Amino acid sequence: MASWATLSPSIVEYFEGEDFYRCGYCKNESGSRSNGMWAHSMTVQDYQDLIDRGWRRSGKYVYKPVMNRTCCPQYTIRCRPLHFQPSKSHKKVLKKMLKFLAKGEISKGNCEDEPMDSTMDDAVAGDFALINKLDIRCDLKTLSDDLKESFESEDMKGKNSKKEESSELIQSQDVEEKLGSGEPSHLVKVHTVPKPGKGADLSKPPCRKAKEIRKERKRLKLMQQNPAGELEGFQAQSQPPFLFPPKAKSNQPKSLEDLILESLPEDASHKLEVRLVPVSFEDPEFKSSFSQSFSLYVKYQMAIHQDPPDECGKTEEIAFTRQLHEKASQLSYYYMGFYIHSCPKMKYKGQYRPSDLLCPETYVWVPIEQCLPSLENSKYCRLNQDPEAVDEGRCKEPDRLRVFHKKAIMSYGVYKKHQKDPSEEAAVLQYASLVGQTCSERMLLFRN
Repeated sequence: MASWATLSPSIVEYFEGEDFYRCGYCKNESGSRSNGMWAHSMTVQDYQDLIDRGWRRSGKYVYKPVMNRTCCPQYTIRCRPLHFQPSKSHKKVLKKMLKFLAKGEISKGNCEDEPMDSTMDDAVAGDFALINKLDIRCDLKTLSDDLKESFESEDMKGKNSKKEESSELIQSQDVEEKLGSGEPSHLVKVHTVPKPGKGADLSKPPCRKAKEIRKERKRLKLMQQNPAGELEGFQAQSQPPFLFPPKAKSNQPKSLEDLILESLPEDASHKLEVRLVPVSFEDPEFKSSFSQSFSLYVKYQMAIHQDPPDECGKTEEIAFTRQLHEKASQLSYYYMGFYIHSCPKMKYKGQYRPSDLLCPETYVWVPIEQCLPSLENSKYCRLNQDPEAVDEGRCKEPDRLRVFHKKAIMSYGVYKKHQKDPSEEAAVLQYASLVGQTCSERMLLFRN
């Protein structure tokens, strides 16, 4: 945008009314609505201010969705890269990409690249089964004690009561045999009636979490592999074998730069290169790099179709923004275009945290976590929770708006004195309300 006119001010031509066209998200033939204008020239600062009021561009056409009337409301989203932490899925995508760059291999499904998921599921299932068995054993012991006490206290009540107690003892023995035979714990049903007046038995070991049981199983496995070394370690710490040693210092997670800038072998099958070129379709270097980038995009989309094609690229762009921030501190946000909560293919942008959404009424940034509950209930909603808040950047003095008319720059207050068409004022006021006071005083509105 800046290459159009680096030193000249922004010159825009506003199109009155709303544009109706086919929605590319829900395929509604005329449901998408927006306001638009043609930018004959535009400065970086003006475009930045327009983005912060919900505008976006496609080439030289700059548009703003009519949020409360369009079929798929498009909320401007930006990420705070200085505090960004890649999620587990982001790391998996980066590993796939690095594997492709290093060896040229393409992952087939999730079984080969994600063995820990299935292992963890089995481990968790085993832990819950072990917990069920331990709980049942505790219940059986309590049941046996209760039966013994009732047998002693009701010894003289007759043969019928003895038969019932003996049948309960036989039932408990059958349950113990089932547990010993390895039968799944969920098939064993034990009905115990709590005895009134008794609390927790302090003589019994306290219940343990699945995480603790999993650690103990791992420790016992290590002891079986190297009994001498493990026993020496426990004796030196004066702890019994079933207790855990002190926790080791947790490893620091890899930063985003470490994951992306991981060294590739010298004989890598592919390489990744980032180049900055002038944004001008007349520039031959730009044409060459654009065609190469588009070709790579198509190949990536076809090769790794399981993942959204933009996902890996956005992670790298976030890291690039962090590098640029070291050189220019004002570059502290990464704008990801529009977030469309009603479109499943566009919701992946919300996974890059921390991120903010732009309120369509007050034009303030709101953390996306606070916006999601409201968006679940309605496609369009006011994201700012303060009911008293208003648009601070709204156009309060339209006469100060700048107009470019017959090669002359003038204020709108001067321009409207020479115009007799009353309908023109409605279009100018609509333009001023959409761009705000700051941009209306800085940009030039072209009028015939």
